[in-house]
Amino acid sequence: MAPRAYWKGTLKLSLVSCPVVLYPATTAAEKTRFHMINRETGNRLKQQMIDSETGDVVESDQKGRGYELRKGKYVEIEPEELEAVRIESNHTIDIESFVPSEEIDQRYLNHPYYIAPDGKAAVDAFAVIRDAMKDQDRVALAKIVLTNREHIIAIEPLGKGLLGTTLRFPYELRDEDQFFENIKSPKITKDMVELAGHILHTKAAHFDPSAFKDEYENALKALVKRKASGKKIELPEPEERPSNVVNLMDALKQSLKGRGGKKKTAKSHARRATGRRQASKRSHRSTARQRKAG
Repeated sequence: MAPRAYWKGTLKLSLVSCPVVLYPATTAAEKTRFHMINRETGNRLKQQMIDSETGDVVESDQKGRGYELRKGKYVEIEPEELEAVRIESNHTIDIESFVPSEEIDQRYLNHPYYIAPDGKAAVDAFAVIRDAMKDQDRVALAKIVLTNREHIIAIEPLGKGLLGTTLRFPYELRDEDQFFENIKSPKITKDMVELAGHILHTKAAHFDPSAFKDEYENALKALVKRKASGKKIELPEPEERPSNVVNLMDALKQSLKGRGGKKKTAKSHARRATGRRQASKRSHRSTARQRKAG
């Protein structure tokens, strides 16, 4: 049974439009979750809102929204005032432009949704929009209102349907300079870069999400199952943390040795690189001698 649609509306490209439905493309339903309980009774606990100054329990009719102007000073915003600025949804995804997919910075990608035609009558128009996007190899940018907020959504073909991904606004991204500006530029030898490059080459693969295993989630499920059956939980011994002091070149060489059958290839790769550098130096010296003799 298909999940319930998260949003219903119209996908519009100029004068071509069709009814569509949105479904969240991700789910956390399978993740292991815990509740807070009373150790003595085994009953689940409920949270209460407490006044930070008086310590009194605040009832639901006393709760309001406030924006902190400065430390401890709030301006209260009434529900009807929020309604005044709420964006009304016209339930339309109006495509405004098409951009190359490589121009979209991945940091802007937020929540993915599956977009499907809503009913048999919508299939033809939906297919026209989808296939036109496939031919142009472009991503559509449009606006959509979800939960009273306007979002930019990037739309691209995915199989028989479309994938829509809401995008973050620029103010939601942190400037990378504040995190990278203090990174030094050390002198790295060419040999080190070549060794690291070969390690990358030996680990080359294709993206396969089915190979991803959530080891922690699996361990949680096993823990709950074992505890529920009354078995004792054995606590592992704490591991000794290795020293952070390493010789970078030694670490690169040991990494290559650890590749087993690839070691021979690594050595030949290094020998070829060294040979090329030596031949280049000999050629340079020979040319220099000829110029000097002339």
